Amino acid sequence: MFGRAPKKSDNTKYYEILGVSKNASQDDLKKAYRKAAIKNHPDKGGDPEKFKELAQAYEVLSDPEKREIYDQYGEDALKEGMGSGGGGHDPFDIFQSFFGGNPFGAGGSSRGRRQRRGEDVIHPLKVSLEDLYNGTSKKLSLSRNVICSKCKGKGSKSGASMKCTGCQGSGMKVSIRHLGPSMIQQMQHPCNECKGTGETINDKDRCPQCKGDKVVQEKKVLEVIVEKGMQNGQRITFPGEADEAPDTVTGDIVFVLQQKDHPKFKRKGDDLFVEHTLALTEALCGFQFILTHLDGRQLLIKTQPGEVVKPDQFKAINDEGMPIYQRPFMRGKLYIQFTVDFPDSLTPDQCKALEAVLPPKASVQLTDMELDECEETTLHDVNIEEVMRRKQTQAQQEAYDEDEDMHGGAQRVQCAQQ
Repeated sequence: MFGRAPKKSDNTKYYEILGVSKNASQDDLKKAYRKAAIKNHPDKGGDPEKFKELAQAYEVLSDPEKREIYDQYGEDALKEGMGSGGGGHDPFDIFQSFFGGNPFGAGGSSRGRRQRRGEDVIHPLKVSLEDLYNGTSKKLSLSRNVICSKCKGKGSKSGASMKCTGCQGSGMKVSIRHLGPSMIQQMQHPCNECKGTGETINDKDRCPQCKGDKVVQEKKVLEVIVEKGMQNGQRITFPGEADEAPDTVTGDIVFVLQQKDHPKFKRKGDDLFVEHTLALTEALCGFQFILTHLDGRQLLIKTQPGEVVKPDQFKAINDEGMPIYQRPFMRGKLYIQFTVDFPDSLTPDQCKALEAVLPPKASVQLTDMELDECEETTLHDVNIEEVMRRKQTQAQQEAYDEDEDMHGGAQRVQCAQQ
């Protein structure tokens, strides 16, 4: 079934690792592994390699089938596939299954903490529209926590720590507030004695560099590259640059772009919008002006001969909008919205001069009888936006008053029925 029998090799190594004889019983193996595993657990400052070897030795010798193969043919036979091999399991899994939990208190499992991820640090980064159009780089100095190099994140000179008596190693405390008769509120908060770590360090044993905090502050300069065409709200991530903490995967530093308002240009996606006011003469007879773009270039904007520009008309210039992100040689459009500045009044001579050159007015001949039957009216200037806003507020108030009257009436009917 197994092919040729493997040659005999060393079959005493696993017994020596656990410190027992070859005829040790299962109880002897358990006691030896328990004592050695707790002593060498990485959370207690032990050697991770020794901890791994202990788990491998116990996994093989605690299984009668594997132990028999090991006793006859040694470690090589297990590696060649007899008995499904030794050392293939996570040593922390073997430790936890053996103890049925964590002997060092809640939060003390090295494997559990390794899987925890530190929080990301979010920083807003204000940028101008010019920065997003041209691209830029900004150097920012930030302070962050890094693992203490002297104690390697242990917090103590010896590497040892004790379970916090204030929270029994859980890192959290529960407080109760009395809100009134037979009413209480239960709240959970980090233990202030151990700062939520679940362990304490003897004052004499504290690391002189980090004072037992396990981390020290470090200043670091990050260069943030803002690429052409990036958008407001876009994120630039620096993986693993957030605060470090023992047995924790370091989070990221994330910069969120916040575009500042521009006095002239407005951005919508890959397009740019700008407003320009023309005098009535320019709108009718033609114009030209210089527009300074976001990269400092001077654009000459002009109409064709005989072209008339109407109020609130839009004109577009291709390939003068925003660069498209990661395709910076392609650009959106630049839209110009024209407003026309009309004169407040004209003299009779100006009216006659304009009537002579402009298209004739619509001829509506009214008889004296028709005029006599009409009522004279007077036109007033009005701010239509203000009028509509006032009407909307009035309508909302009336709806509210009506609602109040309905509820009041309903209550009166209920009282009458009672």
